[in-house]
Amino acid sequence: MSTQITLAEYLFYRLRDAGVLAVHGVPGDYNLTLLDHVVPCGLEWVGNCNELNAGYAADGYARIKGIGALITTFGVGELSAINAIAGAYAEMAPVVHIVGTPDRKLQSSGTRLHHSLCRGTPRDFELFAEMYEKVTVAQENLINLSTAPMQIDRAIRECVVQSRPVYIRVPMDMVNEMVPRTRFNRSMMVPDTLCYGAATLSPHPNEPLFEEEIADQIVHRIRKAKQPLILVDAGTSRFGMSEQVHELAKVTGFPTATTPFGKGIIDEGLPNFHGIYAPIGKTNYVSYVEACDLIINIGPMHSNVNTYYFTTVPKEDISIVFEQNHVMIGSCAQNLKPKSLLQQVLDNLARDGITPFAPYPDLPRIALNPKIFDIDRDSELTQDVFWSRISTFFRSGDIILTETGTSSVGGRDMVLPKGTTLINSSVWLSIGYTLAAAQGAVLAQRHLATSTSSPSGRTILFEGDGSFQMTVQEISTIIRKKLDVIIFIVNNNGYTIERLIHGPEQHYNDVAAWKYLDSPSYFGANCDTEYPIFTASAKTWRELDSITNQTTFKDGRGLRIVELTMEYKDCTQNMKDLLGMYTKEE
Repeated sequence: MSTQITLAEYLFYRLRDAGVLAVHGVPGDYNLTLLDHVVPCGLEWVGNCNELNAGYAADGYARIKGIGALITTFGVGELSAINAIAGAYAEMAPVVHIVGTPDRKLQSSGTRLHHSLCRGTPRDFELFAEMYEKVTVAQENLINLSTAPMQIDRAIRECVVQSRPVYIRVPMDMVNEMVPRTRFNRSMMVPDTLCYGAATLSPHPNEPLFEEEIADQIVHRIRKAKQPLILVDAGTSRFGMSEQVHELAKVTGFPTATTPFGKGIIDEGLPNFHGIYAPIGKTNYVSYVEACDLIINIGPMHSNVNTYYFTTVPKEDISIVFEQNHVMIGSCAQNLKPKSLLQQVLDNLARDGITPFAPYPDLPRIALNPKIFDIDRDSELTQDVFWSRISTFFRSGDIILTETGTSSVGGRDMVLPKGTTLINSSVWLSIGYTLAAAQGAVLAQRHLATSTSSPSGRTILFEGDGSFQMTVQEISTIIRKKLDVIIFIVNNNGYTIERLIHGPEQHYNDVAAWKYLDSPSYFGANCDTEYPIFTASAKTWRELDSITNQTTFKDGRGLRIVELTMEYKDCTQNMKDLLGMYTKEE
């Protein structure tokens, strides 16, 4: 075996080590030689229809697999993807963005090249990287062969540790340069002594005695709490604490809730689970929370949408907050890794024993209302009933995506089985994200099922007609890759959420009347028994039940699209209440 490998091979093997099994992206003349190495290094190449979609797909892949990757070309390609990367940064999705750039000599001489601003200065080749500094946690330019391998290691490490995107530039003339294979003997998670290895968040463990001391403080607060709450947010999964938080909820018996962004992280079947904490709707127990003497807040992401315009942000003085790299006890910050600290808290509780917290007031619980089935089956579909009623379609292992707008807010009414994963957006809210993200998520689901030899669930997308039109090209990628996806298109004739915010009858909230069920044919689907296509439409509950009860639909393979026709201003009561808060905020 050779003692050296190309720099491109080093990069892709390191990505494999981190858990990446597929690379999304679009070919361009500055990355073509780099792409030559993707498949030989054991990675699957997913050629997307454009770079924005590739970024969304890599984000969806990362949220399921733990890390994703995409490759674009310099300038036009990377700027097309920057919206997706900014979303991954805002919502903490670990994506490695690799950009193929011109030869180093051409850059340093300021050659007037295509895809640049063509001003004839070396600065032309730094401008786009400077933009990426704002939306990535690490940036590396592989121009020095002696440091390039450790730069790759640092970028991937920061991506994993910080759960946010990173940015790597690979000049064309560096792709096939040789680097030592022995570098693989070193863990990426151990920083190098040189400047390139200084991790922003140290991967080293907590100091044991200090961790024990802080854990004892937290256990003391838990034991004396008279009116507690556990509030679970998206950072719980991003920081790898889902298992510990679930155990904390079971062991303490404390009332447990999620934010909209945290929905799906905790088993909704737990007897002490009380849905999404909200000042509106069926799970409104604000008076109980305002009287709490302890709130354990895990992984908070306090956007206006995620906190109902900041009305559900817990009071600092009664909170213990597990952040990404520290814990806040009241106003006092302790620099400890939250996952390890929380595990120590659980160990101390197990060691000393604890009586589960009970009884407590009869708080609202998330459950299906039998009345949603006691309706005229020939009546038209409505949002207030649909989102609860469709919950009976879900199974453990399913990945469910709800697009920004009526689908995302409606999805808050879903009752999820244990073991399901919900992907939504509560910070960036870029419409069209979830269709491309579904392509990445289902591919990650396939890879996980293959590697663990265990049956996987289904990938189910709920998206409005306006959002669907944003990124519809990825239907072709789903078909080409033979991915098994179920898509419910809510056809309500335009941007309903925008109508509800402003301009209900304005033409700018309209969209073209597409023939949505014809899209598989247009995007390349054939009469293929190995990859079947299922399309159907529903306007009534009887029609919807007929579709969802079909074995070929609920248990089948291939691409399955259902068009749901709903009234153009119809929405859930929760949406009306939320938008009422929005207008007050304005």
